[in-house]
Amino acid sequence: MAGALSSLKIVEVGEMVSAPYCSKLLADMGAEVVKIERPGAGDRARTRGPFPGDIAHPDKSGLFLYLNTNKRGVTLDITQPEGFEILEKLVADADILIHNVTPPDMDRVGLTYQRMRRANPKLIMTSILPFGLTGPYRNYRAEDLTIWCAGGLCVLNGGGPDFPQLPPLKTAGQQAGYQGGAHGATATVAAAFAQLRDGTGQHVEVSVQESVASIPEMTFEYWPYMKMIATRLGQKPLAPVAPMLCKDGFIFLCCIEEHQWRSFVEIMGNPEWAEEEIFKDRLIRAVNWDALKVLLEPWVAQQTVLDLYRKAQARRVPFAPVSTMGDLLNSEHLKARGFFVEIAQPVAGTHWYPGAPLKYARTPWEIRRPAPTLGQHNAEVFGKQLGLSQARLDELKRKGVI
Repeated sequence: MAGALSSLKIVEVGEMVSAPYCSKLLADMGAEVVKIERPGAGDRARTRGPFPGDIAHPDKSGLFLYLNTNKRGVTLDITQPEGFEILEKLVADADILIHNVTPPDMDRVGLTYQRMRRANPKLIMTSILPFGLTGPYRNYRAEDLTIWCAGGLCVLNGGGPDFPQLPPLKTAGQQAGYQGGAHGATATVAAAFAQLRDGTGQHVEVSVQESVASIPEMTFEYWPYMKMIATRLGQKPLAPVAPMLCKDGFIFLCCIEEHQWRSFVEIMGNPEWAEEEIFKDRLIRAVNWDALKVLLEPWVAQQTVLDLYRKAQARRVPFAPVSTMGDLLNSEHLKARGFFVEIAQPVAGTHWYPGAPLKYARTPWEIRRPAPTLGQHNAEVFGKQLGLSQARLDELKRKGVI
């Protein structure tokens, strides 16, 4: 059975994470995606590791290989008039154009929805941009660090008023880009439904800053309701709710309900200090967390993560092991669900990659092809699909258009 989105044809003009991840999500569900990269250098993600054997190679970037499964890849310089003309021909035969070209560059090359819809009135164009197409920050360029800060999440990972010596902290990786891509994919599919209903396309605009600012849990409500500033080290209203170090790794302690605390006390062998007045309920335990933490840490440090987790789980106490990347790769649960998939790529070789966090009973998620090598499908797309002759392709290559 074909994938759920197998009827969709998508053109992607994407760099790094946001637009490539958006189109990857749709491609892995069956959509046909043609990815456009700059001639010569290609997508900047090709320069990012990890690389097999730690040897950098544009066709071996782990980031690129993950983000671009199920896509055909071509090289095209859309800043040149002949290149933009070819882009318009590709768009004319597509349902969706996904890009993360920044607004100043959109203006410079003429990548507007008004122009694109002249080539295809039913086109959906999804623009995933650092700060959107309007507002005083419209023309700002931004990397992941910039957006993570601008979206408010770095300060949540700082020390807050109680620990001013600790600076704001960015989450590892390209998390802002993934958020923009996920929001973009959802919005694009919704626009595709509207296209089916109304027979016309539309311009979908995604602000990555707003995507990031929309996900912090309860942080905007803490101040008006509780006069608290949310930070990673701020005082919790209930306790214990904190990570602690065992013999072999971290575990997250969570004792929100009184029965959970009593069960944890029993696991610890009912120490006398647990009956002290300063630990009598979850609110008072939070107020006196500094004292409680000092008493808990030595005991937890003598346990192994899995043993403590299983003891707590047996008593319905929601502790959680803090998984490392190695733990995830070796997880029996994820193996049983087939989450990691083995992909063979002609240059990088065969490696394991994260798969899909979803399953379809009738229209399966599937890796149909590995990420393309740079310009791998130029002849197929420009020649067979658009009908350009070999002589014309050779000319365009000499000019640096493809």
